[in-house]
Amino acid sequence: MKKSLVYILLALAAVIWGVSFILTKELFVTEPHITVFIILTFRLLLASAVTIPAMLLFKKLEPIRKGDLKWFLLLALFEPFIYSICETSGVQLVSGSMASIVVATIPLFVPFGMAVAYKEKIRAVTLVGIVLSLAGLAVMLLPGGAGNLDANPAGLAWLAGAVLTAVFFTIVLVKLVDRYRPLTITAYQNLFGCLYFIPFMLVFNGESLPLLSYSGKMIVMLLVLGVFCSTVAYVCYNVGVARLGASAACIFTNVIPVFSLIAALLIGQEQLSWSKPVGMAIVIVGVVLAQLELRKKPVK
Repeated sequence: MKKSLVYILLALAAVIWGVSFILTKELFVTEPHITVFIILTFRLLLASAVTIPAMLLFKKLEPIRKGDLKWFLLLALFEPFIYSICETSGVQLVSGSMASIVVATIPLFVPFGMAVAYKEKIRAVTLVGIVLSLAGLAVMLLPGGAGNLDANPAGLAWLAGAVLTAVFFTIVLVKLVDRYRPLTITAYQNLFGCLYFIPFMLVFNGESLPLLSYSGKMIVMLLVLGVFCSTVAYVCYNVGVARLGASAACIFTNVIPVFSLIAALLIGQEQLSWSKPVGMAIVIVGVVLAQLELRKKPVK
């Protein structure tokens, strides 16, 4: 596969994930009885209902090799289970674009995970990029440039948990990308993640299921989240990790906030203030700076 095509796939994943924050926020706004567990369970059920039968039909589903089941179970535990709970809970408490900008800091912390797990060296420029991006986040939190914070602290804490979980997910993913096709990894990831979510949804939110509208809008948004955000985007990202390495592939998540903000502005979910684009630009510069040298040394 040409490197230019890999870049296109990673950019596509960033676009899809950017829109996912806005769709998730819209579900919370339009469905007062919907919950984090309901959204995530339905999202993964729909993803598995589409991908697993299709892969079986075309004989593309690879069997899990001996000794690898634990890695797939651990992968699904990190993402989508723990990560999605943290991310979706965060989106429930802060704006969609704010959530995306916090998640966009994942590339800053992945190199530290790679250093611990695979003995990658951390460059000085990485540390500079981290400081710069954190400064950008601080600007994003100030809607008018000074004054009240524009984010719920609990929401930010949930999103910080999502960032940490994504680092662990990437460490495990590196163990599998050279042994299985990206679509196979994504299919098992969604299937096992769905099995994790179902009992939690039934126990904690079963009484909310009859209260949902099940409108066409709700179903379409869940379908988009399941098929595109939980399947297509992850396949594109897994291709990038397999071809470029974890640190290089992660750089593309820094553009997620751009698409989240554009989508939020288009549907009127947010209004533009000077702090959002300025802070976003600082974060993106910091992430790119942190990844410059690491991009030259993909994980093997």
